[in-house]
Amino acid sequence: MRPLHIQTPLLQSLPLSQQLGTRVWLKMEALQPSGSFKCRGVSLACQHYVAQGARSLVSSSGGNAGLAVAYAGRQLGVPVTVVVPITTSARAIELIRQQGAEVRVEGARWNESHEVALELAERGGAYIHPFDDPLLWQGHGTLIDEVVEAGVQPDLVVLSVGGGGLLCGAIEGLRRNGAERVPVWAVETEGAASLNHALAAGRLEGVERIDSVATSLGALCVAERAFALSSQHPVTAKTVSDGQAIGACDRFLEEQRLLVEPACGASLAALYDFDGTLQPFRDVLVIVCGGVGTSRQQLQQWLEPA
Repeated sequence: MRPLHIQTPLLQSLPLSQQLGTRVWLKMEALQPSGSFKCRGVSLACQHYVAQGARSLVSSSGGNAGLAVAYAGRQLGVPVTVVVPITTSARAIELIRQQGAEVRVEGARWNESHEVALELAERGGAYIHPFDDPLLWQGHGTLIDEVVEAGVQPDLVVLSVGGGGLLCGAIEGLRRNGAERVPVWAVETEGAASLNHALAAGRLEGVERIDSVATSLGALCVAERAFALSSQHPVTAKTVSDGQAIGACDRFLEEQRLLVEPACGASLAALYDFDGTLQPFRDVLVIVCGGVGTSRQQLQQWLEPA
């Protein structure tokens, strides 16, 4: 099968490299056709289920996974229904519909949309989970393959965590490239810290609510696999404030001329606001996961003082 995702650029961030005293690399997943890393694993899953005979696809999403399913469905010529919560931005909904998918707004948060989508899938069609499917992790891991093929051997990976699909994929990619000891910083916003909560509890336990502008990190509970890998692999869970994530989006826009969501800004903020040097790390990889739910106007509103 021909992949539906693209090979994204790997760029060195000179400002971050100079600030932190090491080489900092940006894997620019925001440039995927659907605007986020989700395009990798989601499109692989869509191709798999359609090859198995699925005649339609159903997704539940805060925006980015749904857009990736809509994009894949259009490429594969099958109808798509995406169920989104009311927190999903109008811009994300517009982009999903632009791909030809049907959008249903159901539920105050993703978990409720997920239940509606499962019911729809029972009537026919393959359900594409936004983060909890081995096919997703397999696809997401290709971004690590590309980094290694480009000649960069990261000794630290920094990424954002929502439901944990990217975390699972990155670790799978590290393992299949002989880098199973490379540490990962798993970054969340304080109001969407599902992984941090579970690790502090010592068991797979969700948070009661999401209270963050980073709505695409809005899974109440991370995938079981993500929780397990956080104990098996050298994973450090970190949190940043909404303000830090928003500020990181603004700085990234200035430095790289690219607009990303606060969900992506969280991982960038972990480095932008890091106090000190990252030596002895020599090559730090930041997965710029992207996201389509934030407009320039929305970012400006967040940045304005209350």
